[in-house]
Amino acid sequence: MPELPEVETLRLGLNQVTLAQPIRGGDVLLSRTIAHPLNIDEFLTGIRKVTITDWQRRGKYLLAKLAKSDKSDAGWLGVHLRMTGQLLWLNQEEPLQKHTRVRFFFPDNKELRFVDIRTFGQIWWVTPLQTPESIITGLGKLGPEPFSDEFSIQYLVRKLRRCQRAIKTMLLDQSLVAGLGNIYADEVLFLSGIRPETLCKALNREKIEGLHKAIIQVLQTAIESGGTTFSDFLNVLGVNGNYQGIAWVYGRTGEPCRVCSTPIERLKLGGRSSHFCPNCQQLT
Repeated sequence: MPELPEVETLRLGLNQVTLAQPIRGGDVLLSRTIAHPLNIDEFLTGIRKVTITDWQRRGKYLLAKLAKSDKSDAGWLGVHLRMTGQLLWLNQEEPLQKHTRVRFFFPDNKELRFVDIRTFGQIWWVTPLQTPESIITGLGKLGPEPFSDEFSIQYLVRKLRRCQRAIKTMLLDQSLVAGLGNIYADEVLFLSGIRPETLCKALNREKIEGLHKAIIQVLQTAIESGGTTFSDFLNVLGVNGNYQGIAWVYGRTGEPCRVCSTPIERLKLGGRSSHFCPNCQQLT
């Protein structure tokens, strides 16, 4: 699933190519991709003849602010890529990918195409009379953004010091920190020297400070690398991310640790794979 760095990479790309251009129309090829409104004609009417003034990101959600030609409020367009969603900026003559679900038509024969193999991705149109949080209910369950002042060391200490869960499981909880997922949680734990199955309550302040620093460092590095393409992620122009070439542990089972040469191991934790170095990472 695309995580914060991949979604942020898309946001930056979308702000470069889609702004201040009227959406001339659209086509919904798979109706269940549209989460709101359920009436497809209402959705298409809502996004027609409006412009995108800004793409924002909240956790793994993309939110496009919409405006009418007279600059008045036209609501929001929300997108969640889920497992395999892609947003691609293409010429309309480009042959449709087999798993194309929604198309947005722009001037100069351009389109923004939503492609999704697994069909878990969702798109919302939120009217000007509604807030994104009232319609896209997952937004209200998100914790602080990792680059925000709210995500402080003190906040992390408070959340983890009495928690009985494994730290890897907790890092995947979007109510703790928004946008972190399986790939970067493994990377964060490696840089922190913490085994995935370590209980949160066993972490002292020094370990939590290292964890806080690693979360920010890993996500910044991944954004600078354009995200990770272990499976389906492409940026808005269809280019792969580059982070997988420098990953510390994720997807490297059996390969030598980049620090100590010990083979990377993998375990299942909460139904998810966790990659770690048994030498560099220790149970606390």
